[in-house]
Amino acid sequence: MNIQRSIELFSKAKTLLPGGVDSPVRAFNAVGGQPLFIERGEGAHIYDVDGNQYIDYVLSWGPLILGHAHPLVVESIQKAASLGTSYGAPSPLELDLAELVMELMPNIEMLRFVNSGTEATMTALRLARAYTKRDKIIKFEGCYHGHADMLLVQAGSGVATLGLPDSPGVPASTTKDTLVARFNDLDSVEALFMQFPGEISAIIVEPVAGNMGVVPPAEGFLEGLRKITTENGALLIFDEVMTGFRAHLNGAQARYNIVPDLTTLGKVIGGGLPVGAYGGKREIMQMVAPVGPMYQAGTLSGNPLAMMAGIATLGELKKDGAWQILENAAASLGAGVKSAADAAGIPIQQTRVGTMFSTFFSETVPQDWSTVGKSDTERFGKFFTAMLKNGVYLAPSQFEAGFVSTMHTPKVIEETVAAIEESFKSL
Repeated sequence: MNIQRSIELFSKAKTLLPGGVDSPVRAFNAVGGQPLFIERGEGAHIYDVDGNQYIDYVLSWGPLILGHAHPLVVESIQKAASLGTSYGAPSPLELDLAELVMELMPNIEMLRFVNSGTEATMTALRLARAYTKRDKIIKFEGCYHGHADMLLVQAGSGVATLGLPDSPGVPASTTKDTLVARFNDLDSVEALFMQFPGEISAIIVEPVAGNMGVVPPAEGFLEGLRKITTENGALLIFDEVMTGFRAHLNGAQARYNIVPDLTTLGKVIGGGLPVGAYGGKREIMQMVAPVGPMYQAGTLSGNPLAMMAGIATLGELKKDGAWQILENAAASLGAGVKSAADAAGIPIQQTRVGTMFSTFFSETVPQDWSTVGKSDTERFGKFFTAMLKNGVYLAPSQFEAGFVSTMHTPKVIEETVAAIEESFKSL
């Protein structure tokens, strides 16, 4: 596999960008080797600058649920761009996409568009503090909710991949009100409420952890969080930036039948373009300016490019059978991985919820950050490299999720499983 052009570009990139990348995990530090520079994507595939083709299971870290360059999404973006890329004023498109989101996630009674998942989670927590008049929040070890200062505490995949527990530059005063519990451990949550009675504004949780690899919630865990927050006058925030339309067509909250107070969403609602949203109960959202005192603003919020791409994406996704195609593809892939590992005698834990999946090189069932940490990252790195040579592009970290799109046809899955079988032989 010739990657000479990527090598040359990475050498130049390191003189222009920190580490040669604009997001840390892209540097391949966790898996070794040379990051690839991608020239284009089409359907289930990406193509690097040297002309190599790969089946893509990163999909821009999840949002490209219809695959790369879906004709309807491309057409919608072109149409929007021809009418102007940003207005800084209300647009009817915002209403159309808001109605689509709320149709698919009826627990959201009102929402506000923002520009990223980080902005959505950061603002949802500000809103929770404003609404409850309390300062403290609870997050979970290994769960990532964006790079806002107060949330970079035991924050999962990105910092874990780099071996960083947190981040320099985050003042201790900024995180003093951020409490950390263990995922799938209700006792650790209850202990914090006992320690800080009347001080905790909210719990924020990935209902299916996706930033320490895919770790499903234990039976009763999410129900327990709903009960604890209700009893203690705190809000429950579901960070569905990753799980939204991925764990279930109607979100993880529908899959597990839990009604959160607030929900955050990410780029999937904009067809992969820069967008996010936070929303929830009308009474809480009425705290947001200009109708309420909790301030948040953004020049590009609700920009027409993202709105049009999102309308096209969610419109396709809600068609009969579309989401089931996704889940069937993920289930078929998961079965193929497990079968190949068993045949090769390699111990793995294959997890999947809806259209999200992970392959842990471990004999320990992943339940929380401590069990995930027992995975063999060196073996994963070898597997990643072998898969790349066999034409499959995975996330370059043991602690990231994989995703399928509607373009991952049975033929594509069959090709992937063949690559997996060949890659396991090299381990």
